[in-house]
Amino acid sequence: QVQLVESGGGLVQAGGSLRLSCAASGRTFSSYGMGWFRQAPGKEREFVAVISWSGGATYYADSVKGRFTISRDYAKNTVYLQMNSLKREDTAVYYCAVLRGYSDHPWDDHEYDDWGQGTQVTVSS
Repeated sequence: QVQLVESGGGLVQAGGSLRLSCAASGRTFSSYGMGWFRQAPGKEREFVAVISWSGGATYYADSVKGRFTISRDYAKNTVYLQMNSLKREDTAVYYCAVLRGYSDHPWDDHEYDDWGQGTQVTVSS
């Protein structure tokens, strides 16, 4: 089991930037990677980005591609989400989660477990 703690959320203006962190403890390297999801009010949880631990391969949702960057520091068991050019539509609670193994559909939250508590990101405009 992996325990995850997200941080870095807050209130920013549209066009601004924010960096989220996800600190992991436990057997993180027994999993394939880490992902970020978000859930806005009145909407279902949606995939944002994922990264593999070993090779650093990444995959992004079309809605954030080119604006968000996921990265990892495996020595610190930490995953980051750099969010630039933030839009009002990015407002949500952001969660990190463990990707159990390689998946052809990493956007599916059923592939993940050991979810963090979430951190609120609010973009004003």
